Order: sequence, then C-alpha cells, then structure tokens
Amino acid sequence: MEHTMGTVEITAENFKQTIEGNGIVLLDYWAEWCGPCRMFGPIFEKVSDENPDITFGKVNTEAEQALAATFQIRSIPTLMVFKDGVLIYSQPGMLPEAALKELVTKTRELDMDEVRKKIAEEEQASAAKGTKEAN
Repeated sequence: MEHTMGTVEITAENFKQTIEGNGIVLLDYWAEWCGPCRMFGPIFEKVSDENPDITFGKVNTEAEQALAATFQIRSIPTLMVFKDGVLIYSQPGMLPEAALKELVTKTRELDMDEVRKKIAEEEQASAAKGTKEAN
C-alpha cells in the first residue's frame, strides 16, 4: 500500500489490509458534526506528517457505521493504535499534540513479543477457567 503524507481514509474494504499490512497504525474515529473531532483533526494530521513511516487512518463513523459498531465506538473522537496487527491502545477523547507524540514514541518502543506473550497467557488462563466451569 502506497503511503502518502497525511492520513488515509479507512473503510470496511481497506481496514483489514491496512491493519495487517503496516507495522504501526493509528486510527482516528471521527464525524463531521463532532466539535472535538474537528479540533483533533489538525493535530492528528500534523503528527501524521511528522511520522511518514506510520499509517495514520481516519474512520468516518457516519459513513462506516459497521466498522464503528464492530469496535463498539461509543464516543468520538476515539483513537486506536495497532502494532503488527494487534490492538494495543483504544481511548475516547481528544489528545493534545504532546500526548499524541508520546503515544507514538511509546508504541515504537513497545516490545511486541512481550505483548503477544501476555495475550497468550491471558487466553490460556481464561480457557482454563472455562474448562473448570464446564465440569
């Protein structure tokens, strides 16, 4: 996928390939009528321009209602961060520029082997608990 400066419009059609085909992906769930979204937009664009190696995507919740429903988006803006196809951050509310930059830095530094290990341990624990309850 060719990455140009700025943000990518994310739809149900390109969502999966965007998440799986790029290392770090930040998604901004927004809508035209949302005041805080309009304030966050330029911040998101600016940080996007400063990090051309990261995919910054925007999901218009009005146009992509199924996508918003899948991730149970209750309030906007909501920011999601994926790394190597794994959702590592999901938070509603507008971030100031400094906080968004810090989130990008922390995401870059995150050890995905550790994250995968933790996910596997949690899945095993809940599977074990499910087995006990079934007996």
